[in-house]
Amino acid sequence: MIIGDRNFDGYTYVMAIVNLTPDSFFKDSRATEDDVLFRVERAVMQGAAVIDIGAQSTRPGYSEISAEEEIGRLEGAICRIKRNFDVPLSVDTYFSKCAEAALELGADMINDVWGLTHDADMAKVIAAHGASVCIMHNAGKAIEGDVFAPVISFLKSSAELAEKSGIPSDRICVDGGIGFAKSREQNFMLLEGYERLKEVGYPLLLGTSRKSLFGGRVEDRLPATLQSTRLAARKGVLFVRVHDVAENVQAIREVYGD
Repeated sequence: MIIGDRNFDGYTYVMAIVNLTPDSFFKDSRATEDDVLFRVERAVMQGAAVIDIGAQSTRPGYSEISAEEEIGRLEGAICRIKRNFDVPLSVDTYFSKCAEAALELGADMINDVWGLTHDADMAKVIAAHGASVCIMHNAGKAIEGDVFAPVISFLKSSAELAEKSGIPSDRICVDGGIGFAKSREQNFMLLEGYERLKEVGYPLLLGTSRKSLFGGRVEDRLPATLQSTRLAARKGVLFVRVHDVAENVQAIREVYGD
């Protein structure tokens, strides 16, 4: 997969989470415009291959902010990151207006938790900028029964929309959306069989970092996260999106024997 001018293949790479939100569920991931460069520098030094910044929380029970407020939180951070670091930059948003602003400022990828279905203009905005996209499965209500059929169907449909809109196939990856519109049991079923999503035909991204499916306090979920990262590496997942870069980089190296 290509993000910016980098080609990612044959390994499991770490995408580092940097949240420009005051209400993200893991407080240690929260950054401000004043310390975002420190957060990015630390992530890159620890081995992050991609930085993913977001200004809209998607935690359970979150309060949505407008695209304009989201842009206001992102603009300065994107400019400073692109000016100071040569690292692919992903922006987590489901508003095409925000995606447009982010891509114009130099972002390389849009990470859409609604898989191009929330905003009808999203796919064409990404295509117009020659950018990459991560398409995540989501739904307005919890899915029932077998988790794989609806997830695979959704991802295939959204990826088809992406390509028809002009996004090249080598700039698309897909995410099964663990923690979104799924029961705890379904989340674990999806995780254990994550390689089945390769049927969609695109590289995979896994996002499990410190999520509630692991139970207990968010502060205590790192060991379970690392276990899921090792599983992802064994299954050939291309990206893991995580809060704790150094620990996850090490977990991947253990699997690959680096």
